[in-house]
Amino acid sequence: MLRRFAAATAVAGLALTSLAACGGDDEGSGDGPVTLQFLSLAWQEASVQANEELVEQWNREHPEIQIEYIQGSWDSVHDQLLTGFEGGDAPDIIHYEAALASQFARDGYLADLSDLLTDALREEIGDAIWETVTTPDGAIFGVPFLLESQVVIANRALLEEANIPIPTVDDPWTWDEFAEHARALTTSERYGVAWALRQPVNRILNLSLNFGGEYFSFDGDRPEVVFGDAEAEVPQRIHDMVYRDQSADPDALSMGGTDPLPGFFAGQYAMLPGSIYLRQQMVEQAPEGFQWVTLPPLLGDSQEQAGNPQTLSIAAQSEHPEEAMQFIDFFLAPENMARLAMGDWLVPTGRSAGEQVLAETGGENGWDIAVASVDNLVLAPFQRVVELAEWRTRIATPAFQEYFANAISLEELGQRLIEGGEQVLR
Repeated sequence: MLRRFAAATAVAGLALTSLAACGGDDEGSGDGPVTLQFLSLAWQEASVQANEELVEQWNREHPEIQIEYIQGSWDSVHDQLLTGFEGGDAPDIIHYEAALASQFARDGYLADLSDLLTDALREEIGDAIWETVTTPDGAIFGVPFLLESQVVIANRALLEEANIPIPTVDDPWTWDEFAEHARALTTSERYGVAWALRQPVNRILNLSLNFGGEYFSFDGDRPEVVFGDAEAEVPQRIHDMVYRDQSADPDALSMGGTDPLPGFFAGQYAMLPGSIYLRQQMVEQAPEGFQWVTLPPLLGDSQEQAGNPQTLSIAAQSEHPEEAMQFIDFFLAPENMARLAMGDWLVPTGRSAGEQVLAETGGENGWDIAVASVDNLVLAPFQRVVELAEWRTRIATPAFQEYFANAISLEELGQRLIEGGEQVLR
């Protein structure tokens, strides 16, 4: 899940006009220009600036198709979009994320882009990423453009002092090696790892794909929760690091994604598993002279993780889908996608955009790791479950929290997940 909720306060001051009041009216009859509304959820200063400047550039170069920029907020957008769709007044072009946009696609609110996409745009993005924005009947409901991956941020100086080789894209650490190095980096004054797992479900489900853990199976379209050896691997490994090896700080388990940073900068932790966007905090907040490095995704049977990209969709009610796609094609041109990715410290989906990022950054600050990680992001089974949010909130979050607090066993965790899943999915 993208970091929008943790950063909601960053856009609190940017008012989002009610979509029912400002939805696209598709002006442009007669000789006047077509006017399309673009709802953007960019929130970081550099990303908002890039969005606004690209819209301004488009409007200068395309007087016949004008884009009205609407600044949205991740906090409130779902309900406001629903109001706009039901009221027939939604924006023409919608920035969202695949997992949540798919719900609107199932309800018929988003246009099928299959016949609108250019060959160039299709070929820029890998098939596995296109699958994340494709419905079971083959409709493409959005163009994926930014991704999040799970990596490890490490104190480079501590790795070098312990003579631990730094892994590379071509030679990543296995989970066993990660655990071994965490033990080696643990001292009486320092833990090898801080696992920030206050909201554990998304990360656990993502990382469990490393061992083939799917958590959901399907009988036709009907899902059911499963918890076997593959699903148990990642939670058990983290639990072992905390309670058996004592190489991971138990107090960090109740922290959010960025909460361990002060301790990391103070040398209390040697490594922080987390999202690729943590690199931004390293650049902006690390003390002068602090040496850090981004390590590639860990390797189990694979390095696969769930891909849940940010997307651009077109409302099914838009009267000008062809013109809307022309703008999307411009907005996500390789040089523009690269700029958007760097503004958000996320992974571009496009191959040429990734090459552009590497050319501009030289791969520094972990951009080489970020760009390469796109090859490991796939559609996970749990992303097809309509009731996932309810299961995560009601069942999985408290169950995982109790397991990581050592209050229940691994067997009890599995029972809770399965039995709770039966209640929710029924």
